[in-house]
Amino acid sequence: MAGFNRRSFLLAMGVGAAGVPLLDRQAFASTAGTTLDVTAAPIGTSGYRRLQAGPGWPTVVRGDLIAAKPNREARRKALASFVQFSDMHICDAQSPLRFEYLHPIMGSSAHRPQEALTAQGSTSLVRRVNAIKNGPLTGRPFDFLMTTGDNTDNHENVELDWYLAVLNGGRITPNTGDSRYEGVQNAGISTFWQPDLSGSDDYKAKGFPQLDGLLDAAVREFTSPGLNIPWYSTIGNHDDSVVGALPDGLLDSWYTGRKKIVGFGDPVQNAKVARAFNDPTAIPETLAILASNSGVVRTVTPDPRRRLFNTGEYVRKHLPSGGHGYTDANADGVDVFYTFRMAPGVTGISMDTTNLAGFSTGSIGLHQLNWIEKTLKRNSSLYYDWLGLPQRQNVTDELFVLFSHHTSSTMGNVLPDKRRPFDPRLNGDALLNLLHRFPNVLAWVNGHTHRNVITPHRHDTPARSFWEINTAAHVDYPQHARVIEVADNGDGTLSLFTTLLEADAPYQVDYDDRSDTALASLCREFTYNDIHSRTNPLGTPLDRNTELLVAVR
Repeated sequence: MAGFNRRSFLLAMGVGAAGVPLLDRQAFASTAGTTLDVTAAPIGTSGYRRLQAGPGWPTVVRGDLIAAKPNREARRKALASFVQFSDMHICDAQSPLRFEYLHPIMGSSAHRPQEALTAQGSTSLVRRVNAIKNGPLTGRPFDFLMTTGDNTDNHENVELDWYLAVLNGGRITPNTGDSRYEGVQNAGISTFWQPDLSGSDDYKAKGFPQLDGLLDAAVREFTSPGLNIPWYSTIGNHDDSVVGALPDGLLDSWYTGRKKIVGFGDPVQNAKVARAFNDPTAIPETLAILASNSGVVRTVTPDPRRRLFNTGEYVRKHLPSGGHGYTDANADGVDVFYTFRMAPGVTGISMDTTNLAGFSTGSIGLHQLNWIEKTLKRNSSLYYDWLGLPQRQNVTDELFVLFSHHTSSTMGNVLPDKRRPFDPRLNGDALLNLLHRFPNVLAWVNGHTHRNVITPHRHDTPARSFWEINTAAHVDYPQHARVIEVADNGDGTLSLFTTLLEADAPYQVDYDDRSDTALASLCREFTYNDIHSRTNPLGTPLDRNTELLVAVR
């Protein structure tokens, strides 16, 4: 058994268990509804641009880690097929504790013109997944969906309830406070888009239309069908920190109050407040500014559902509908990580890379890193120690895919986390070094950057190489989900197929249409035209629809 390896494991599993020959599943493979078939394309070349159906993107073969071999299609067996959601940012756009007035400094992370439509936008992606059902290139039915964090936008209980309803199914009324919308988008302030009000503002000056009744439609009840497949959850920084960046305990009472600051009218004051999101020494001054009553205040209707939740509550709210990866062992909110069975012979590891010390970047504690190492050792007949020496053992091999919110390059916040205050925090390089020791690791799947980026992590020993797959946000353009299919090519390589999905909503609707489908369509259009929109969220063709080759030892 000591000579048992990843390759012999795949052969031993056979067709009836982990793998199904691609040719036998051809009838179920279809590109319909994916970006292989059609993609959103802007009309025109400048200004506010509406969208239309454009040509699909082909699958690009990437042999960065090992070259693709001929005739692999005829031998291929599907091992797993799943969908990734990321950065839904289900948003209470009327919350008193928001910093929308900082958007001229901080961009869309402070305010988005589409943020009142986040629940409708994510629901349209749920409908897309339900309609597709199978991996487009192997035909294997989806085994599950994983959402890789920032499921809520501002750490509020009501946002957590809406997110769970979007994925589980049910009625959602994305409204808080008064029965009518009470936020910055009908406050008559020209630095925000005022869709229901006549007159100019900074967004209309860039081409945003006047859409009477849009905000009333945005806060009315609608129904999500919920996912038709099992789903799992990974936590993000917006799920456990105030606006994804500030520690709890500083501004908690603002959540359920009636005082909403909508601006200071002073760029110097705004800049001082903005510093707190990146500089801990600026937090005391920011708190003093917020308490000074010097800002422009809108009085809103208080709502106790806006209170923040902690990581324990985040886990416990998942438990009644099956846990979605979490169990009672995670319910205290200290260790918010777990393993799960992706498919026969394939194990998923959901990590927690958030840090309750604040700030949007992440890290990983030594306690969790040791747990990951033990998990990988448990089902790796060959691994390498810290000195690079091979270690063999008599265990059953599993393949591994890891999931987190943060990417390897956004894990530099090594401040102590209050959940384990004496546990050293480590950066992304430490995690990369660990994963390179285990040839059974195929990929690390994550979000956070709101961009499509696929990174090869090479090692001199090819079987110790793996892929990092980073997927763009649902809250911003292009609102992509990603299908990932794992297949054995029968030639000493595996293929990971990545195919992007767009929302199940028309690319363009009549501006008088206020149906739920139309709201999802408009949400996508507004994300494209956000005046702070990033220039490269789509990534290159190498970051979209791909076949990623991995060596099998």
